[in-house]
Amino acid sequence: MGYQFGAVLAFAIVAILFALVMLIVGGLLRPRFPSANKLSIYECGERPIGSAWYNFNPRFYLIALVFIIFEVDIALTFPVVVVYASWIQKGTGWVAFAELILFTAVLLVGLAWAWAHGDLEWIKKLSQAPRAGNAQATDQKEEKAPLSLSA
Repeated sequence: MGYQFGAVLAFAIVAILFALVMLIVGGLLRPRFPSANKLSIYECGERPIGSAWYNFNPRFYLIALVFIIFEVDIALTFPVVVVYASWIQKGTGWVAFAELILFTAVLLVGLAWAWAHGDLEWIKKLSQAPRAGNAQATDQKEEKAPLSLSA
């Protein structure tokens, strides 16, 4: 039995050594002719324009995380559903059902919380509470026309 583990260990060592030797040989043999074009960022064959540092809408990440959480819920629930009939025959189906309901309920509570706080709205409105002495001024403000992008 020890010989079988020794063969796996020897195979792993040979594989790691082979990868390291190939990286070193490739590094020694490849030509090195750096230029401004070779060192520039590759953008699908196009020259990069402007800075690569710009802000993304953070709401995108929140919506993406909610999506991933529910995808994981589906991925973890599906195997249980597949074997649920055999668990019912063994008499342990109610335990699996309770666990699924609890797991999904926790996720739904989190979704309700995010929804109630307006975190799932793509365009979030900023609300300002009127000041105590300025209640009438707030009601009489004119709505500004939306800004036009064409100048």
